[in-house]
Amino acid sequence: MTRSFKTLDDMGDIAGKRVLVREDLNVPMADGAVTDDTRFRAAVQTVAELSDRGAIVLILAHFGRPKVPGPEFSTAQLAKPFEAVLGRPVRYVDWEGDAANVATLQ
Repeated sequence: MTRSFKTLDDMGDIAGKRVLVREDLNVPMADGAVTDDTRFRAAVQTVAELSDRGAIVLILAHFGRPKVPGPEFSTAQLAKPFEAVLGRPVRYVDWEGDAANVATLQ
């Protein structure tokens, strides 16, 4: 059986390269705390393997389905809880209007 999609095994040498990963980190929260980290735990293997292979891992995610944008829908609140599950530092970057900060990601 042949696959029509690439896997991490197909990526070759990624050391020092930026790798964009789309993760579903839309976790339930109550009173500012994650109530179910299942989606975080599902992302750990991919993010850790890429990092172990020397990649600069950039995670693209969203939070909620806001009809009107607001701080309660910011993915910034996911960085620390995801860092705790991942067991590695996570740097949050607000890409919107912050091109200079995004350009420094290494």
